[in-house]
Amino acid sequence: MSAEGNSAVGEHGVSKRVKAPNRKASKPESRLAMVRRARKINRELAEVFPYAHPELDFRNPFELLVATVLSAQTTDLRVNQTTPALFAKYPTPEDLAAAVPEEVEELIRPTGFFRAKTKSIMGLATALRDDFGGEVPGRLDDLVKLPGVGRKTAFVVLGNAFGVPGITVDTHFMRLARRWKWTDQEDPVKIEAEIAEIFPKSEWTMLSHRVIFHGRRICHARKPACGACPITHLCPSYGEGETDPEKARKLLKYEMGGLPGQRLNPPPGYPGRPAPPPGASD
Repeated sequence: MSAEGNSAVGEHGVSKRVKAPNRKASKPESRLAMVRRARKINRELAEVFPYAHPELDFRNPFELLVATVLSAQTTDLRVNQTTPALFAKYPTPEDLAAAVPEEVEELIRPTGFFRAKTKSIMGLATALRDDFGGEVPGRLDDLVKLPGVGRKTAFVVLGNAFGVPGITVDTHFMRLARRWKWTDQEDPVKIEAEIAEIFPKSEWTMLSHRVIFHGRRICHARKPACGACPITHLCPSYGEGETDPEKARKLLKYEMGGLPGQRLNPPPGYPGRPAPPPGASD
């Protein structure tokens, strides 16, 4: 079925008409054409998600750093429901470094892998206390030396707490970068390097947010909502998911599907509903 005339969800969840994907290309896409298409995807995602933001609740670099470490192998929603109690009891690196591990484990148990995560966040808190005067450093080389902190976590903190551009290559970003034929790499560091050559540095942080938003809301891993996607005309993988517009709309998540987002305290301008705290009924 042609995608011409599909009703796709656009800015703030409003339906809009989308162009039909071009299926006539018979020769391989040139590097220049791919770069132009990639940058157009970024521009169009900026129109669809003008409110894209980090989906972890935080008030300072320390909270963002800890929350990002806790977000491994779980949802941002689960982390956001867990960290208020953690930060109420341990608001500073000094407090967390001096904590009783078993008490920290109990607080972060809902995020999974709580013993390993306790070791990481207490270790990074100790390093911040002992090596950085209790402050989160604003340099990549320093951040990746902290326990449990890799390049992905470091770029989340740098981009959103310090304004330093970085590309956050999480599972959503990796999946979409390959679906859109921006890269065929599997290694996150290699993907990061290739994407960095496509986009200007000033776009890196917001590009990450937009791609991750799109991956969570529309271009899902198992069943992409192709029929409700506003960039089908730019996607070489159109048709991997549900192409029927009505069926595709039922696959939309968070604010696109009229459901709560992942943050208990979303930033101003977010069009969706805040997520419920633990134990609250939706």
